[in-house]
Amino acid sequence: MPIKKSLIVLVLILCFSNIKAQKFELGKVSIAELQEKECPKDPSAVAAILFSKGEVKFVFNKSEGEFGVVSTVKIKIKIYKKEGYDWANKAVRYYIGSNITESISFDEAVTYNLVDGKIEKTKLKSDGVFDEKVNRYWGRKKIAMPNVKEGSIIEYEYILHTNSIGSMRDWDFQASIPVNYSEYTTYVPEYYVYNTNTKGYIYPKMTVIKSPKSIKFSEMQRSDGSGLNGIQSRESYVQSELNYEETKTDYIAENLPAMKEEAYVNNIDNYTASVVQELQMIKYPNKPLKMYSTDWKSVAKRIYDYDDFGGELNKTGYFEDDITKLISGLNSQEEKIAAIFNFVKTNVKWNNFNNYYCNDGVKKAYKDKTGNVAEINLMLTAMLRFVGIDANPVLVSTRDNGIALFPSRTAFNYVIAAIETPQGNVLLDATEKYSLPNILPLRDLNWIGRLIRKDGTSTEVDLMPKEISKVVSNINIVLNSNGTADGKIKRQFVNHKALEFRKENIETAKDTYIEQLEHQNNNIEISDYVRENELDLSKPIVEGFSFKDNKDIEVINGKIYISPMLFLATKENPFKQEVREYPVDFGYPLQNKYNINIEIPDGYIVESMPAAMNIATPENMGSFKFVIANTGNKIQVIITKEINAPIVSADFYEIIKTFYQQMVDKQNEKIVLKKI
Repeated sequence: MPIKKSLIVLVLILCFSNIKAQKFELGKVSIAELQEKECPKDPSAVAAILFSKGEVKFVFNKSEGEFGVVSTVKIKIKIYKKEGYDWANKAVRYYIGSNITESISFDEAVTYNLVDGKIEKTKLKSDGVFDEKVNRYWGRKKIAMPNVKEGSIIEYEYILHTNSIGSMRDWDFQASIPVNYSEYTTYVPEYYVYNTNTKGYIYPKMTVIKSPKSIKFSEMQRSDGSGLNGIQSRESYVQSELNYEETKTDYIAENLPAMKEEAYVNNIDNYTASVVQELQMIKYPNKPLKMYSTDWKSVAKRIYDYDDFGGELNKTGYFEDDITKLISGLNSQEEKIAAIFNFVKTNVKWNNFNNYYCNDGVKKAYKDKTGNVAEINLMLTAMLRFVGIDANPVLVSTRDNGIALFPSRTAFNYVIAAIETPQGNVLLDATEKYSLPNILPLRDLNWIGRLIRKDGTSTEVDLMPKEISKVVSNINIVLNSNGTADGKIKRQFVNHKALEFRKENIETAKDTYIEQLEHQNNNIEISDYVRENELDLSKPIVEGFSFKDNKDIEVINGKIYISPMLFLATKENPFKQEVREYPVDFGYPLQNKYNINIEIPDGYIVESMPAAMNIATPENMGSFKFVIANTGNKIQVIITKEINAPIVSADFYEIIKTFYQQMVDKQNEKIVLKKI
């Protein structure tokens, strides 16, 4: 080894000598650990991961003549509070579809407790292990650890065997509880090259060591030889040796804070410190390089070339007669789009399975009137193309799947349709029956998608809405001198707010909905409830009701105190963290407007009112206006809150936090009435 290279390796070894001096192994639990009552670095933590270790090795299968992957994970967790008991359960998914063979096994699963000053061990038994089928592609192995109490320490190991080398499982260094130590190690033969990326705001320390490896195995050979009886065939075994270079990569991170959920977080996993790996190429000896996904364009083209994606998109015979009849007499492109979009939404129900490829195919989905996301939206795309509309599929990663940060076939899990027009893309998702063009369900609104055209070219598509969604409330309030209020509200929901309202409430029984509405609004009493435009998606949905409020008005020493919004006022700032490292994600631009008319009781006049306010954030991210006036026994209030940026960078977190606090404070300021 050259001197310079030796020095580099020596420095790296010295850097990690202190970390490696600590032994992080299962089966070693101390009384001091069990006596610990709270997490030293985060007393609020319900549990903490004392260590997590993952190891990925490529193992040569001599009978198959190829490598498989064995992943071993060891975890040790301290439970501090009852709320942390969920950490005593673990579920690991494994693939059960065709071509890929995977299996999961748990071992070394033990719960430790301190009983009368001594360490008590309780091993996991077979009745705490569960195996279930999630869907046609995935199974799940689960364990429920025994004898878990406040103060328990649990540990377990699981091993995943797979013959798939396409993408390793992501490794998360962080969790929703603190992590004291996390280590991830891979041993990769020279034949496989992976794109490796890290995400999150904490970067692990990394070391790389290359070393020679060899595998010895026997191969059967046949030879022909001549004997007295003519040619005879002989079989013999010869010893062969496979020599290659193995790269060991070690990632270590320590003292990781808990990833805590807060208001308006897209998906906390997007910002969790992790390692993500995707196969880039295979380079077997004496064979041409086999390239895999290296950038988004090649990812998109590869997906389009799949039979159950592009192949299904090209099928049209099953719907041609029906669509021809459907558009007969329709002249404009807008009419045809609306007719076909509604036809698919009405006739093919989503089975709640996500994927960008078809399970049973578009023809069967059309016949059975049910299908997964790909079957529905590829069908929609094909129908639009059939009538001459420039429609193409758009690959999407849903919010619960995370942002598609790095080029990978597994980055996407969903597909929608797009119509390319001179004015921009019109996005359609026929899985949601209450959706409209460019009004996609919230699960789709996840930053960037990838549009793929027939010729294999692709381009980024901004999934975030530009048009503002609104809730406009007209409120009439009659105050009573006894500290109660009678009123009427009529409010309308527009665009995404209408979609969300319909999705959440239309199928709920009216009495149940009213009961929920009363509970959500400080237990007001509601009567005369009406709703308009439930199923007319071209119009805003409107609801109205009368109410009686007994709790949001105070009478003190003959004076009446009331905040103009009553029960509709936001009581506290949703942003509580001092510092936030990930963006604020509102989902879509939003306006909330309140037109409020208040009639004060006879014998009272206004003593004081909140001052007007008009504030705005930098770069037009948001604004808040509060206008108030008093004429005789009437008070008029107009309150307008606008969020214009669906995603706000973490750099502006303090500004947004202050902005919200100003809004909350103003909404809760009191009008004071006194007797004449």
